[in-house]
Amino acid sequence: MELPAPLRQGVDSLLEKVPLSALKQAARTLSERYRAELRDGRPHMAQDTAVKAYLATRLPATYAAVRASLDAVSDARPDFRPKSLLDIGAGPGTMLWATADAWPELEQAVLVEASAAVRKVGQSLAAGAAAVRTDWIAGDATIDLDGLEPADLVSAAYVLDEIAPASLPKLVDRLWRLTSDTLFVVEPGTPAGWQRILAARRQIIEAGGHVLAPCPHGAPCPLAPPDWCHFSRRVARSRTHRLAKQADVPWEDEKFIYLAASRHPAPARAARVIAPPKGGSGKVVLKLCQSDGSAGDWLLSKRDGELYKTARRADWGDTLAESDA
Repeated sequence: MELPAPLRQGVDSLLEKVPLSALKQAARTLSERYRAELRDGRPHMAQDTAVKAYLATRLPATYAAVRASLDAVSDARPDFRPKSLLDIGAGPGTMLWATADAWPELEQAVLVEASAAVRKVGQSLAAGAAAVRTDWIAGDATIDLDGLEPADLVSAAYVLDEIAPASLPKLVDRLWRLTSDTLFVVEPGTPAGWQRILAARRQIIEAGGHVLAPCPHGAPCPLAPPDWCHFSRRVARSRTHRLAKQADVPWEDEKFIYLAASRHPAPARAARVIAPPKGGSGKVVLKLCQSDGSAGDWLLSKRDGELYKTARRADWGDTLAESDA
């Protein structure tokens, strides 16, 4: 999955005159902060060079994760056509671009972002390219959500990992109160990211929400540590991306976990493949999370005919009709 052409062109233009040495250093610092999940009161992207490093090294991967997750939301609710978006911790507008691509009907977006440097870049990228009325608001996710209007789609992508754990229940409650239809949260695909998603999931279900994706049920998660639920998206690295990260491989795998919950009851949902399929000579094993709240391996061989062919085509994160499973 690649960035939309206008976004890619805008990013290339912003990176064109940035010295490679400065980009490399900023990319290292940014990576260290993200990996450590630092919460020292400073935005990860407070400086212009950090924003440029994010554009070069993180934007393609976060866009791919968000966009793939939105496809799952669309599959779960084919009738959902959001007209308004409220994105908390908007960064350079990743969610705006992904939502507008998934639902061209999107009319307006309110983007809340604490970093002035990030807002400036996000506004620059969106100007004249994203055909959505946008309003960028300076605000911290934990203290500046009062006065905002509810939206069809409320999102927080790669935000919870930057919030102190004690503040998360209050933030999730605020996000849900601002949601007129669907709440969408994305986190890094780590055990800690999964635990944050699970906590938000429990809280929203208790508040009357209905899980749309990735879970095909609203029962407690059937997985237990050291196992955890997450997904992956392969992203091609541009030349600038490879140079900034001093990487040799022309691609990277972005691991992520997400949650979509609606105020409306979810339709019947298909089982989801929650691990990379395991293939062999004439057989395939799929790890499935199913609508009855269970999870486990499903083994098929060539003797299963069409079911086997269906399973062979399935990929990590895909859904599979329960009649097949």
